[in-house]
Amino acid sequence: MADEITETSQTVAAGQLRAFIERIERLEEEKQTIADDIKDVFAEAKGTGFDTKALRTIIRLRKKDQAERQEEEAILDLYKAALGME
Repeated sequence: MADEITETSQTVAAGQLRAFIERIERLEEEKQTIADDIKDVFAEAKGTGFDTKALRTIIRLRKKDQAERQEEEAILDLYKAALGME
């Protein structure tokens, strides 16, 4: 009886493990598809004359709140001034 319970538990655990792995694999495929779509959008933007490096910077900045952006810009301005870049 105990052997049957152990075997059943192992079968259930193996099934759960397989299900987790398959879900992760599907999500990885979706992630790659999305990454490819983003790459295509950047290529399209570049094709119409936009600077993709600037686009990436804008996207990165938009992820931050205003206070964080202002602090970053102030530090950058301070460093540039210290180096005589302004």
